[in-house]
Amino acid sequence: MRSTYTGDFDFNKYLEKVVDAETILYTGRVVAVKGLEVESEGPRSVIGEMCTIKLRDGKLLQAEVVGLDEKIVKLAPFGETKGIEVGCEVVASGRSLMVPVGPKLLGRMINASGRPCDDKGEIVPETYYPAVANPPAPNERTDINRRISTGVRAIDSLLTVGKGQRLGIFAGSGVGKSTLLSIIARNTDADINVIGLIGERGREVLDFVNRDLGEEGMKRSVLVVATSDEPSICRLRAAQVCTAIAEYFRDQGKDVMLMMDSVTRFAHAQREIGLANGEPPAQKGYPPSVFDMIPKLLERSGTNQKGSITAFYTVLVDGDDMNEPITDKVRGTLDGHIVLNRKLAQAYHYPAIDVLQSISRLSKRVSGAQTRKAVGRLRTWMATYSENETMITAGIYQKGNSPEIDQAIDKHMEIEEFLKQEEYEPCPMKETLEKLSALTGIEIPESEYVEAPALDIPYTAQITDSIKQTEA
Repeated sequence: MRSTYTGDFDFNKYLEKVVDAETILYTGRVVAVKGLEVESEGPRSVIGEMCTIKLRDGKLLQAEVVGLDEKIVKLAPFGETKGIEVGCEVVASGRSLMVPVGPKLLGRMINASGRPCDDKGEIVPETYYPAVANPPAPNERTDINRRISTGVRAIDSLLTVGKGQRLGIFAGSGVGKSTLLSIIARNTDADINVIGLIGERGREVLDFVNRDLGEEGMKRSVLVVATSDEPSICRLRAAQVCTAIAEYFRDQGKDVMLMMDSVTRFAHAQREIGLANGEPPAQKGYPPSVFDMIPKLLERSGTNQKGSITAFYTVLVDGDDMNEPITDKVRGTLDGHIVLNRKLAQAYHYPAIDVLQSISRLSKRVSGAQTRKAVGRLRTWMATYSENETMITAGIYQKGNSPEIDQAIDKHMEIEEFLKQEEYEPCPMKETLEKLSALTGIEIPESEYVEAPALDIPYTAQITDSIKQTEA
């Protein structure tokens, strides 16, 4: 019987299924389960390939190939190993983890596999991006010469951030890293937020969505979640999935704010996988693969010819030791670091940013001339007070002995009030620069309040002039 249906019908999604369907399946079988890993004899596969383990009760468990040893394939499952037994069939997919991306991701929460976990239904993707990808080539990156507003007064004034810059937020536990991220997520002028909660407590996920982001913030955000109780491969891949999503929006010409909490738990996940795979421990128990993966992840953010990814990565500093291996590696890879001080937090100074220990390597490039002058004066007062704080608080210093110290003392309380900011206190860039101008007595023109090329002359021209002067 011939069909009489003449209406339009979209066959594309069915055609894609047919094109993607594997005509030849490579299969193997489970021979052992050792700790975090499942070992199988076969299938034919490569490192990073996704496989499916078929359990006896009919359930399917995703797993990723993390090691090969002659005929033995080592798999890291994206779920509990409960229910896996010797003889379970393992089927190779022929592809690595692909992330569904598209505008319909906005306002949604997904897991490490790219599947929704917010009870709002399925997500219809526009296309797929690989979870693990190479960073843009150096010659494809555009100059960072425009600032981005974070809504945090201490950062926007003294540690100004450029569009496409990557910074780390370094602190011990309980000093305010997640709270600082939530302020940035609510108040930034970026087009889209992509937020990765890696190894977070389950309780904090909905808190972040409902309390920190709110309905308005969530509308322009995408959350990728892998809680602390999930397998290490989930925590590892969640960091790469949220980076892939940010790359998609960057390729659409957007200015993306990528926030990841935290890189330390990403490193811990790779340590667990590496040690289970037989890697020898190197620095403080971390295998070499950890120090190889960190720059590969962090370098994927930044600019390309289409858009930008401005990134904030939190780093949990073990024992408040700024020289421990992960902290040192991340600090050396990024374009700046923001250090949170436990003493400031204990004194109820929030955000607890230690300005003198923090640096934004591109701050001068994205700030106007008068703004740079005001920042320099403010930092000089802060440094002078810090150097003489012991004498000042002990009453040893006598006022009048040094005009510089006297001025630093007079301005100290005003500076403290300027740097403090309540969690739900928005502070646009214009308001920040007006307060900075009033505090330092340096007039900042309104032309520097708006987003504009910060340098008076192009950065490349400054370098050229400097070379010419040196040669002369």
